[in-house]
Amino acid sequence: MSTTTDTAVPSGPLAHRSSIVHDLATVAQRAIRGVFREPEFFIPALIVPVFFFIVNVGALQDFTEQTGIITDFKAFQLPVSIVFAVTGVSRASALVTDIQGGYFDRLLLTPIRRPTLLLGLMAADFVSVVMLAVPVLMLGLVLGVRFETGVIGMLVFVAYGAAWGLAFAGFPYAIALKTGNPAAVNSSFILFFPFAFLTTTFLPKEALTGWLSTVATYNPVTYVLDGLRSLISEGWVWESLAKGLAATFALMVLSFGLASAAMRGRIKSS
Repeated sequence: MSTTTDTAVPSGPLAHRSSIVHDLATVAQRAIRGVFREPEFFIPALIVPVFFFIVNVGALQDFTEQTGIITDFKAFQLPVSIVFAVTGVSRASALVTDIQGGYFDRLLLTPIRRPTLLLGLMAADFVSVVMLAVPVLMLGLVLGVRFETGVIGMLVFVAYGAAWGLAFAGFPYAIALKTGNPAAVNSSFILFFPFAFLTTTFLPKEALTGWLSTVATYNPVTYVLDGLRSLISEGWVWESLAKGLAATFALMVLSFGLASAAMRGRIKSS
C-alpha cells in the first residue's frame, strides 16, 4: 500500500527585504559606535577651531573694536570657529577602510538600499559635528559671548553649523568612493581653504574691498556666517538665516550629487 505525501511549496518569497528605516538604522548604529570608539579623532578636530578663536581674539580684538569696525569681536569670531569645527568632519576615512577591507563590497551583495550606505554614515557625522560644536560654543560663553536669541538661539546655532558640516561632508565621501585612498580623503579639507579665508572671516563684508569683496559675495560661507552672527548679535533676522540655509542647501546638492555619482561608479566597478 503506497501513500502520497503532498509537500506544500511556498508561493511567496522566503525572505522579505527590510525597510529603508531598518537599513538606515543598521548602518547608522555601526557608524555611531565607531565615533565613540575613536575619541582621538576629536582632539585635533577641536584644537584647530579653539586655537584660531583664542589667537584671533587675542591678536585682533582691541584693534577691531577701537576702530569701530566691529563692536564685539568675540561674538564676531565665534561663528568662524564653529564653521572650522564642523567642516570636513565625516566618516569618509572609515568608509575607505571598509572599501579596502572588502566589507563595502560584501554590503553591496546584500539587498540593503544603496542610499542608506551614505545616509547612515552621515547620521554619525551629525553626532560628531554636534559633539565638536558644543565645546566651542561653551568656550565662547565662558569668554563672555551672549546670545540675543537666548537658549533657543544657541540650539539653532549648533544645528545651523551642523547643517553646514553635513553639506560639506559630501566632498570627502565622493573622494573616498572614487579613490578608496585614505591620503586623498585626509587632504579633502584643503577644499575648504578658499571657503574659509575668502570671506568675512576677520572683517564684515562692507569693510572688504576689490576682488576680495566680489569673491566673498559668491562664497556660501559668507551667508552661513551672517546667519550664525545674527543669532548672537541681532536676534531672529529671518532674511540672514534664510540666505545661510539657501547657501548650505546649494552646497549640499553639489556635494551629495558628487558623492552619489561616485557611489554609482563604485557599484558598477564592484
